[in-house]
Amino acid sequence: MDAIEQIEAKSIHILRESYRDFKSLCMLWSIGKDSTVLLWLARKAFYGHVPFPLVHVDTSYKVPEMIVYRDNLAREWNLNMVVGQNTKAIAEGNTYPAGKCDRISCCKNLKSEALKHTLSGEWTRQRMNHSTGEYDEDTNREPYTGVIVGVRADEEGSRSKERYFSPRDKENDWDVDDQPPEIWRYYKTDFAPGTHVRVHPLLDWTELNIWEYIEREQIPTIPPYFDQGKGKRYRSLGCFPCTNPVDSKATSVAEIIDELKSGKFANIAERSGRAQDKEDGGGLETLRRGGYM
Repeated sequence: MDAIEQIEAKSIHILRESYRDFKSLCMLWSIGKDSTVLLWLARKAFYGHVPFPLVHVDTSYKVPEMIVYRDNLAREWNLNMVVGQNTKAIAEGNTYPAGKCDRISCCKNLKSEALKHTLSGEWTRQRMNHSTGEYDEDTNREPYTGVIVGVRADEEGSRSKERYFSPRDKENDWDVDDQPPEIWRYYKTDFAPGTHVRVHPLLDWTELNIWEYIEREQIPTIPPYFDQGKGKRYRSLGCFPCTNPVDSKATSVAEIIDELKSGKFANIAERSGRAQDKEDGGGLETLRRGGYM
């Protein structure tokens, strides 16, 4: 068993543990490379079927190709696709692009608040109707208390402080100083009623691991990750007003792997193109303590 097979097996184990121990479980799918690898692993863990909903928080500022990719894959793989959104903030222009707030406040409105109320069932959720291929209002308002997330420890500083099973309070607030110990393959999964638990099966993976796995498994990815002829591509995808590409001529997965192995980005953070990270003191801990992914 090589290194990729080992981390794959561990991630599948954590996914199965989650499904066994949490009765109201969902998985966040941001449509980026990490959460799509996570989706692929979930399909492997459950033999082609994903037995829990996929939740996407739509800020309305995602790169358009991401939404097309989301819906095409949801239809092709018959995914239980659920979409949430802070429609009030968007309608009132309480966003960074509209100029009524800064980037951090925009993230809180469109991501943290939207996520919290989508998970709780307090706000309207849209669910894909596979008979029509379109979205209808979701009549199921049951809260999701176990949430699988494609967080990696090496991606950003605050994420290195996570556990595989990381508790939040009922408001989704994260007490980074009060994390359960995890020794070997023993994980704490029994939490007090009202606890909201984030599950992180990709915690040990690196950016290089992700791309090597995408190549090995031939996982479909979206064009913005590759140079489209302008000598630039995205390493990390978010909302287009706050995400900048890096200089790169990589046009394939193999070329991205070679680029990462060359050390070109050794001293450049993967999320260096995310403007909100810089405004949050160079990281995401303020946002993440309040429920950000």
